[in-house]
Amino acid sequence: MLLDYFALFLVFFVAVFVFYAVIAIHDIPYEIACHRNHPHQDAIHIAGWVSLFTLHVLWPFLWIWATLYRADRGWGMAVAGSDNGQADEPDGGAESSVAEPADNAQLAQQLLQLQARIEQLEQQLETRSQQPAQEG
Repeated sequence: MLLDYFALFLVFFVAVFVFYAVIAIHDIPYEIACHRNHPHQDAIHIAGWVSLFTLHVLWPFLWIWATLYRADRGWGMAVAGSDNGQADEPDGGAESSVAEPADNAQLAQQLLQLQARIEQLEQQLETRSQQPAQEG
């Protein structure tokens, strides 16, 4: 008689444990999104709940969606040795995206060069537009 009650308790315990384990597993993409400061945290969380009712079809896609974004690089897949000279960090920590003063000076110089080039092209365009008028 005692073993019957123990078996009944064990059946209920396993059922409750599996129920909560499935819910906890479906919150993993949401936890990843929170850790990475993902802009779509709420959508990932809701889609995780929807995935419970769609036989877990959405869950792998939610995992991918949550892991694609990182606060330090955004949606891109930055490669070590990229233009900014910073390699990816495996810890996924958020860093400031403020440009260094040397970068600002370089950007200002490039901006001046582009403005000069635009002025030069505009002058060439004006001279080309005036030439047919002078010939006619």
